[in-house]
Amino acid sequence: MKAELALFAKWAAISTAAVALLAGCASKNDPVAQAAKADAAKGIAAPSLAETKAIAEEGFIYGLPLVMNYAVMNEFAVDPKSSQFKAPFNQLHNEHRVATPADTAVITPNSDTPYSILWADLRAEPLVITVPAVSSKRYYSVQLIDGNTYNYGYIGSRATGSAPGSYLVAGPGWKGATPPGIKKVFNSTTPFALTLIRTQLFNPADMPNVEKVQAGYRIQPLSAFLSQPAPPPAPKIDFVPATTAGIKANYFEYLSAALQYVPPSAEDKEIRAKLASIGVGPGRTFEFKDLSIEHKGAVLLGMKAGDEQVDKFLASGMKKINGWNVGAFFGDQAFYKADWLMRAGAAKGGLYGNDAVEAMYPYTRTDGAGQTLDTSKHNYTLTFPAGKLPPVNAFWSVTMYDGKSQLLIKNPINRYLINSPMLSAMKKNADGSMTLYIQKDSPGKGREANWLPAPDDTVYLVMRLYWPKATPPSILPAGEGTWKPPAIVASK
Repeated sequence: MKAELALFAKWAAISTAAVALLAGCASKNDPVAQAAKADAAKGIAAPSLAETKAIAEEGFIYGLPLVMNYAVMNEFAVDPKSSQFKAPFNQLHNEHRVATPADTAVITPNSDTPYSILWADLRAEPLVITVPAVSSKRYYSVQLIDGNTYNYGYIGSRATGSAPGSYLVAGPGWKGATPPGIKKVFNSTTPFALTLIRTQLFNPADMPNVEKVQAGYRIQPLSAFLSQPAPPPAPKIDFVPATTAGIKANYFEYLSAALQYVPPSAEDKEIRAKLASIGVGPGRTFEFKDLSIEHKGAVLLGMKAGDEQVDKFLASGMKKINGWNVGAFFGDQAFYKADWLMRAGAAKGGLYGNDAVEAMYPYTRTDGAGQTLDTSKHNYTLTFPAGKLPPVNAFWSVTMYDGKSQLLIKNPINRYLINSPMLSAMKKNADGSMTLYIQKDSPGKGREANWLPAPDDTVYLVMRLYWPKATPPSILPAGEGTWKPPAIVASK
């Protein structure tokens, strides 16, 4: 599934003329017509073409994070033949490396910290996550993300400290009391949930130490933790396979599949009812090829409009500071307050981002003058004034991505980022400032330690501030903090 982002962006290219090319005889299985027929039997009027387009637009926005997450779950935990497969459900997979250009399942991957990845199946019983004692000098975090892409909890340096402990992760139907030996209970809104553990790597030689920390992460069913008999296993599921080509051809089929594992809530009751009126929902089959030409046109144009809304949000929903976009778009269910557009923008901007208190992500596609970053045409510099490096309790980084796919880029020195642990090897300017050289060719041997290799093309830059300081100077509150990321300057 090579960068879902690319497929979603392609809807923006669809026009009325393109819709005509998709003409074909309507099938008796047209899902929109079938839904209308079922509603008519209940005395409910069928949606007009204009209403169908509006529902497709709203449904695209609501469903974008769910579909992206469902596809990643298939890549990571369901399809063992996938090049991105990590481990089956309820088994922890430790990466003894950082992300590289070979990692394509998730856009804007973090290459600062080796990941430990767990896809939890919480249907039969909760899981217990046990963490070891971790040095206070080494940042780590356990991010709990459910199928709604809500960050429903944290364990780690900032959230719980460096001491060892055991924590319970429960699905939406679990009502038990906190078991003995459990420090805290976290509740997912969905039965399938992702856990991402980030363990700080200081330098390549530090990897054996990271592996020792990772070896201390432990996952157990609650029954095993309590030394009790296990409950009956949950039924096996034949997941609808998710592929890039399949999603491109049939987005709403995959939204129906994803909704099967996202229990409805009071917040999404209205949009799910609208989606049901055009044949989208749990247990339904939405075959795009079966739509009439009129329904194809309405659905495609609705998706196009939805994607344009998401892009507009990403362009204007954050505060521009020296060319960087600064905002806070990740959080739990209470944070989003059913703002589906914000949730979709967060997913498209960088799926599985952290809450602002855990990490901030200033990003940019432009220099300080507002011009597109294009390293086929220009060299760039990013200079932090003396004493004004990003203010963090843990560490910071600047990562280079391809401007189109938002994936890491192959380069001759295999360097995808510059981060604060690298500072001791970098060269300062005479006034104590620190300059990063962002360009496709080496800036010269004397400056190579400060070089962030770029492609012969446009670029997307993300700055990460892990555990940002909460008191001035600080990037918090997002977009209003006293510390500002400096502008990127075209040097020629």
